[in-house]
Parts: sequence; structure tokens; C-alpha cells
Amino acid sequence: MRNISDIIEKYLKAILQDSPEGIIEIQRNDLAEQFSCVPSQINYVISTRFTLEKGYLVESKRGGGGYVRIRRIELPGPTTLHTHLHQTIGEEMGQSAAEGLIYQLVEARFLTAREAALMQAAVSREVLMVKLPYRDQIRARMMKAMLISLLS
Repeated sequence: MRNISDIIEKYLKAILQDSPEGIIEIQRNDLAEQFSCVPSQINYVISTRFTLEKGYLVESKRGGGGYVRIRRIELPGPTTLHTHLHQTIGEEMGQSAAEGLIYQLVEARFLTAREAALMQAAVSREVLMVKLPYRDQIRARMMKAMLISLLS
């Protein structure tokens, strides 16, 4: 059985996908009540599963009438994707940034789950056992090479 965080994430992604603008606005307390959990559980899901690296922009206002607004950031079309990736990756790339970009590309259906798994394995710190900043430089070069090959 899935845990409550997975269920909340799936629910938020479903309503986000149904939103014509790609934006949803939710009330933390209402959502917590709907899922019979504490509001901090909602905060946890939003802060860990809806990050900028994963292609989401989150705004929130606390207090009476407060809200959480989640916006899906769309990747550019295939013609400008190479330029976007080159600028996003840069000369160095940390593991969490690489994983976030891979996740975003899977969500946008540019990569399959299998391709993503192979890429994550190749750029993990356990495989790239060299000292910083060399590890992040190698990871950036590998990401660029793999993505150019896969997306060409």
C-alpha cells in the first residue's frame, strides 16, 4: 500500500494536470482535513516533491486566507531544448540538481523511466568517486553527453 505522502502527491499532480493554466491553489488545512493528516504532512509533500528542480514553482501565503499555489514549469519545445539543457547544466552539476532535471524530463515525457534510471545510476556520487569540484564537473559533462545522445 502507498503511504500518505505518495497519495497526496498523486492527488496534487492529478488536479494540476487537469488545470488548463497549469496552476493550482490549495488551502493546507482543507487538504490536511481531506486526507486526515496534519498540515505539516502537506508541507512535507510540497517541499520535497514539488521543487524547482523537479519543474514546479511553489508560492505560499500563511495565515488566515493563506494558500499554497503550485505552478508547473513547462520545458521548452524540442527545438530549443538543447540550448535550455546546456544553460541549465552549466559547467558543474550537483547530484540533486541532476536528479531533479532527470525527473523533470521524465515528467515531460522526453525520457523513459528506464533511460532515467540508467542516467541516475551513471551520475550518482557512489559511481563518480572523485573529489569535488571534479565530480560535479564530470557529472555535468556526462549529463550533457547523455542528453544530447538521447534527445537527438
